[in-house]
Amino acid sequence: MHVQRGHQRVSVEIPVVVTTVLDCQDGVVIDLSEGGAQVSGCSLPAGTSCQLDLDGHITFGLVRWSEEDRIGIRFPYPLAEGPLFDKLMLARAARTEAMSVPQRVQGVGFGRRMG
Repeated sequence: MHVQRGHQRVSVEIPVVVTTVLDCQDGVVIDLSEGGAQVSGCSLPAGTSCQLDLDGHITFGLVRWSEEDRIGIRFPYPLAEGPLFDKLMLARAARTEAMSVPQRVQGVGFGRRMG
């Protein structure tokens, strides 16, 4: 069964600290949207309430799934401000820009040799 997501996910690489009531782990957000994040480098049980700390700004979340060294976190409220949101917007802008720039194809053309 395919789950339709409400927010476009973007690949990123953002170091964060994931904190629970009992634990504190370093991780890297590798996939981000307004609704949640995939964090690599740490592991918490599904159902755990946690917070992501980036530059002193806290984003609350709930672990939805967990694998050996990565977790999926859902945010109770969509990201709309703060450093994590800013990095999401920058990553989206960079992705959009990269997709809109025509790629030069080697060796295609006529007249002078291209490439």
